[in-house]
Amino acid sequence: MGFRQWLQALFGKPPVPLDEFERARRLVLAVERGGIPLNPARVNALARDLGLEVRRDAPVEETVARLRAALVRAGRLPG
Repeated sequence: MGFRQWLQALFGKPPVPLDEFERARRLVLAVERGGIPLNPARVNALARDLGLEVRRDAPVEETVARLRAALVRAGRLPG
């Protein structure tokens, strides 16, 4: 990394925080590509942020399926 890139990284704009729908969309797409969510509590918390009621002991697969359905309903993910 050159001096210019270093300065830009140091003083550039901070990354824009993602909204819940975008975080959920990225999670669902990553799982569809074969990824495995490592922290079930974070997946459940994301679902709750979207307004879904999720049990504490809900399986991750069930929560991801519910997230996908919510994104399709909201028009944020193709059905």
